[in-house]
Amino acid sequence: MTGIMAKLLITGGTGSFGNAVAERFLDDKSISEIIIFSRDEKKQHDMRYSFNHPKLSFVVGDVRDKESILQASRGVDYIFHAAALKHVPTGEYFPMELIRTNILGTENVLQAAEENKVKKFVFLSTDKAAYPVNTMGMTKAIAEKLVSAKAQKSSGTIFCAVRYGNVMASRGSVIPLFVDFLKQKKSLTVTNPDMTRFLLSLDDAVDLVNMAIRHGQQGDLFIKKAPASTIADLAQAILNIFNSKSKVKVIGTRAGEKVHETLATQLELTRAEDLGDYFRIRDGVSNSYQDFYSQGIVKKISEDYTSENTKRLSVPEVEKLLLSLDYIKKELKSLKNKVS
Repeated sequence: MTGIMAKLLITGGTGSFGNAVAERFLDDKSISEIIIFSRDEKKQHDMRYSFNHPKLSFVVGDVRDKESILQASRGVDYIFHAAALKHVPTGEYFPMELIRTNILGTENVLQAAEENKVKKFVFLSTDKAAYPVNTMGMTKAIAEKLVSAKAQKSSGTIFCAVRYGNVMASRGSVIPLFVDFLKQKKSLTVTNPDMTRFLLSLDDAVDLVNMAIRHGQQGDLFIKKAPASTIADLAQAILNIFNSKSKVKVIGTRAGEKVHETLATQLELTRAEDLGDYFRIRDGVSNSYQDFYSQGIVKKISEDYTSENTKRLSVPEVEKLLLSLDYIKKELKSLKNKVS
């Protein structure tokens, strides 16, 4: 984190990401306050009780209401914009709700950051924003464009973004779902066993945002490279870890699902700087409207960066990765206690 005694605001801060940021940065001497902004007062209460830390404060509000985020971000130095509706099936049935939160809500936070002269704004995006095929991905892709457009016009606040794949064991993700199935002695339902997904830890996600805060320039998009696994191998790894005899049941690919996820497109990679563990993608939109038509990029990239062509983990490697997660450790300990 840069600056001296900075104030950080996290929208949607009661989720998995907000809790991980608090865990990481509450003892950082350069931060005076972490403000958790969300509309869920119950989760705020639980988080307040869990951390019990004087640097942590809470604001009940909704990114759909510009006035509430405008007031909450006064005097703030940095904003991590994590608030979003992310459940893919929900988006297919209630697309306007995702538009109101993921697009219009993002615009409200962008305007609040600019009006309050926030130093840096970091938007949390998803691999589903690249070649989007569902409402969630489409709304996140539009939100990325809003950040890019704001970056072109801003002379004060730095607007940048990060994009990452599935965060392992985050709320609503497939790993807790599989574990719940095991507890109920049900088969693990898999839509397509050959489907691949990136595997990223919460710590990796926080590292990525920290990278953007420290090094992000106007319009930058940072991507954390990550390994991947097939869903079949992920399911088998969980069965092995819990020594379960449950079966895997294939139910078929659902509407709005990709077989493989894309973190960076070929076009984006033509503007990318390879930083080893990260890609930094420079904004491809010129400040000049005319230059948009007259200038292009000659560099060619042969393929996207996807969960199909990244490092593929074997079942034992997936097991090792899963066993490093606090969630899995907790579930295994709970199971051991029940047996004993």
